[in-house]
Amino acid sequence: MNKITSYTIKEIHKIYRDKLLTPTSFVDLSLQRVKQTSELNAFVTVTEKEAENHGIESEKRFYIDKKSLPLDGVTIGLKDNFCTRNITTTCASEMLKNFTPTYDATVYARLRAAGACLIGKCNLDEFAMGAGTIDSIFGPTRNPWGYNKDNDNWRIAGGSSGGSAVAVSSGSCIAAIGSDTGGSTRNPAALCGIVGLKPTYGLVSRYGLIPLVNSMDVPGIMTRTVTDAASILNCIAGPDLLDSTTIKKEFNYITLTDDFDMSNVRIGIPKEYHCEGMSQEVINAWRHVADLLEKERAVIKSVSLPHTSVSIAVYSILNQCEVASNMARYDGLEYGFRAQEEYSTEELYASTRSKGFNDVVRCRIFGGNYFLLTRNYDKYFIKAQKLRRLISNDFKMVFQGDNHVDVLLTPTTLSDAPLYKDFMLKHNRDQCAFQDYCTQPANMAGIPAISIPICLSKNNLPLSVQLMGPCLSEELLLNIAKRIESIVKFPTLNS
Repeated sequence: MNKITSYTIKEIHKIYRDKLLTPTSFVDLSLQRVKQTSELNAFVTVTEKEAENHGIESEKRFYIDKKSLPLDGVTIGLKDNFCTRNITTTCASEMLKNFTPTYDATVYARLRAAGACLIGKCNLDEFAMGAGTIDSIFGPTRNPWGYNKDNDNWRIAGGSSGGSAVAVSSGSCIAAIGSDTGGSTRNPAALCGIVGLKPTYGLVSRYGLIPLVNSMDVPGIMTRTVTDAASILNCIAGPDLLDSTTIKKEFNYITLTDDFDMSNVRIGIPKEYHCEGMSQEVINAWRHVADLLEKERAVIKSVSLPHTSVSIAVYSILNQCEVASNMARYDGLEYGFRAQEEYSTEELYASTRSKGFNDVVRCRIFGGNYFLLTRNYDKYFIKAQKLRRLISNDFKMVFQGDNHVDVLLTPTTLSDAPLYKDFMLKHNRDQCAFQDYCTQPANMAGIPAISIPICLSKNNLPLSVQLMGPCLSEELLLNIAKRIESIVKFPTLNS
């Protein structure tokens, strides 16, 4: 990785102020890095012209107007399921391959309002359905850790926001936006050795995010440092009139301290997260961080989230039900792919969806429609909703009960990044159930969570842990995460 492209937001702004580098030259360096790492397949669309124009605007604010914005000259990637005006938004699917929105997602609009420079739209599993970023019409994304272009035995990037994670990890941009429905930001962040933040549901607007599961989707943030994640969150969080599900009260900017006092923090270790299939290396990293926090005078205690064991099944049912509903809009009539042959209306729908969706998407649509049949509705959907409430209540009990904790510490993934050939041996549904075991409960409860890289495995691949807290506890989570980050000093790729 080029050392300059691995700088933090604070460092790059200092370089701009010292005139050692300009926003336009930094944008050029980032675009060069995109080309150098093209074999990783992190980007669906490289927005070279837009990035250069954004860099020129930032340069003017820095050196002529003398009124720079918080993200001026900061290069970003955007997962290709966020709408961007006059730039294709494909969801890595044949169905939307040529779709060009006429409006910007709120997240992107706020990033641009803060001065960020878009260098490209990032690869993902089709319609964000997957845990590996391997189910894209543009091909799979490759993890930069351990990657050798002369060896086809590469590691997956995680999913579904794998393109965004690789863009950051490889040094192509300073930050990237993903979407997190069951771990789709934290999972690839963990496997690619970067920070992945899933905010509280409703803290960041979903307007312009092409939906997967409306009740769980959250725009996520991917950066190389915790401080950068906080900086991005400060720019995109807050109420949005265009999204009725956003939290209505004003967002208070998050501040981080360099020497956060851990002595009054109570940290819970949920015993149910010590699950079957978790590698010993992950368990050791988890214990290591718990020991570090205890040395920092935090109180460490065991807690129980008793409904964790049913969480994956509940998530799977609710996910497929909402997918079936959301995918119904792709009928070949209004926008997106349309089968060319002449058919009856029913045949047009069937042919368009058969050719426009891959097997994974079609499978989830079939599953969701089955669960929503009149004869199955109470048995599956209603029961799953009731269990989701119990899962949410588990978190409320550990955060609000008489013997409460402030945050939870868990692994993020169950292993380091799997080899692509091994990952392909299992069905997409089974991979999601395995890879998202520790992450998806936070989405069902709507609580914030952050993944932080800790150490390298015996394969020299990143291992990460996750912090979860009650709703709107981002400031506490980020301060604890920053403290962990400062102690473990995880190495950046090729540092």
